[in-house]
Amino acid sequence: MIVCKSPAELERMRAANVLVADVLVELRDMVAPGVTTADLDGFAEGRVRRAGAVPAFKGYHGFPATLCTSVNEEVIHGIPAPRALHEGDIVSIDLGVVLDGFYGDAAITVPVGRITDEAAGLLRVTEEALYLGIERARIGGRVSDIGHAVQRHVEAHGFSVVREFVGHGVGMSLHEEPQVPNYGPAGRGPRLTEGMTLAIEPMVAMGRAAVKVLGDGWTAVTKDHSLAAHFEHTVGITGAGPVILTTPSGRGQSTGG
Repeated sequence: MIVCKSPAELERMRAANVLVADVLVELRDMVAPGVTTADLDGFAEGRVRRAGAVPAFKGYHGFPATLCTSVNEEVIHGIPAPRALHEGDIVSIDLGVVLDGFYGDAAITVPVGRITDEAAGLLRVTEEALYLGIERARIGGRVSDIGHAVQRHVEAHGFSVVREFVGHGVGMSLHEEPQVPNYGPAGRGPRLTEGMTLAIEPMVAMGRAAVKVLGDGWTAVTKDHSLAAHFEHTVGITGAGPVILTTPSGRGQSTGG
C-alpha cells in the first residue's frame, strides 16, 4: 500500500531529512586520506543522537552501523570499519535517521583527495541522473518515468545502472511502497500522486552492472571490480512539483526542475 502524506506530515518528514542532509554535509567535509570509515560512522551516530534522532540503519535487519560506507567498487551497504581512505578513492555515504516518528534517507558519493577524470565523470553523471529522475516525480506521471530518465542519462555516458537494488517509498517506515527502479520504459507502474514521498537513488557502475554480495551478507560490489557511485534524495510529490526534503538547513527547500 502506498501511503500519501498530508502537508503537516511532509513538514515533520522535512525535519528528519534536513538533519540527514546537514550531517552528510559535515561528513563530506571530513572525508580525506587517512580518515577511516569507522571515524565517519562514529561522528555520524553522535551527531544524530545529539539532535534527538535515532540512526535508522543501525540494527535494521541486523545491520551493525549508523552509516553505509561503500568504497570504490562497493555499490551499497558497505560496513564502516577501521579502514583508512586513500587518495583517489571514492566513498558512498548513506545515512538514515528517525525523528519524531518519520524517516529521513539520503546518500552522496565523495572523492577522497584528487581522483581520476573518469571517476569524477562517474560521480557527475550519477548525480545528474538523480536530478533528472527527480524532475520526473510529478503528479500524474508513473513511477517508471523516474527510472527511465535515470537509465537514459547513465547509459548515454557509457555507464551501467545497477538493477538488483532500487529506490523506495519512505515515511513512517524506512522502506514503503512503491519500489522505484532506476531503469525501464516510461509510463509504467503506480501513478504518482500528491503526498507520495520517495527515496530516489541511482546506483551506477563504471563497467558492467552485475553485482554480488560479499560474505558479510551486506556489502554489494561490482563483479568486474569497476567503480560505483550512489546518490540519493528523499523527495515529496506536491502540486508545485517535486520537493527535495533532504536539503541542508539554511538553503531553503529545493525543487526538481
